Amino acid sequence: MATTIHPTAQVSPKAELGDNVSIGHCAVVEDNVIIGDNSRVEAFASVKNHTRMGRGNIIHSYAMVGGIPQDLKFNGEESWLELGDGNNVREFATLHRGTEGGGGMTRVGSNNLFMAYTHIAHDCQLGSNIIMSNAATLAGHVIVDDSAILGGFSAVHQFSHIGTCAFVGGMSGISMDVPPYMLAAGHRADLHGPNLVGLRRMQVSRETLAAVRSTYRMIWLSGIPRKEALEQVEKEFVAVPEVQTIVAFIRASERGVLPASSKEGSTE
Repeated sequence: MATTIHPTAQVSPKAELGDNVSIGHCAVVEDNVIIGDNSRVEAFASVKNHTRMGRGNIIHSYAMVGGIPQDLKFNGEESWLELGDGNNVREFATLHRGTEGGGGMTRVGSNNLFMAYTHIAHDCQLGSNIIMSNAATLAGHVIVDDSAILGGFSAVHQFSHIGTCAFVGGMSGISMDVPPYMLAAGHRADLHGPNLVGLRRMQVSRETLAAVRSTYRMIWLSGIPRKEALEQVEKEFVAVPEVQTIVAFIRASERGVLPASSKEGSTE
């Protein structure tokens, strides 16, 4: 199908639009923008300079993607925002491009949902199948791995890392790394056990669920020194990829991982 541009939209002649792209009423598409096939930029949304996106993305009304970084070190150098396929960017969400100090690229994978008023700051690196609920915020240089969920009004400190299938509760402040498959919550967040709901949605086996729960208890609750605990679960669950992913994440963490809650409740 042919690409359609509303007469009131402002689309730069330097922008590249694929097939079956729709640009809505009063939308703005600036220079050096690439929009893939079957994408939609709705009324009053804006796609800023140096943004490229794949197929099937939807930029809802009043969202802004590709904005200039909120970084005082940014001096107008060329940098980019890159989105994969099938992302859903809801109203008033803001996604900013990278800075020279962060490699010049903010990168977003595919099939993500960014609800209203969410913010992705400069140089963030996001995977796919992520959900950011209303007003969830990422500071600069944050990494979010596949299938993570961030609750509404949560905030993630710069340079933090959210692991795959992690869950961050609403109104939580994340100041350290959240390991894969874990649930973090609190004003100054800590861990409340494995994200069992997420793991069950992944349809992992009962044996895998038990292994992840045992891994959590060993690393965070047993009192065994962290290095020894990691070695123990690595050997005990050598055939469980999820456990090996947790171990590798913790060892690679630069900020350190969140501690367990002092008010440990049920992880059922």
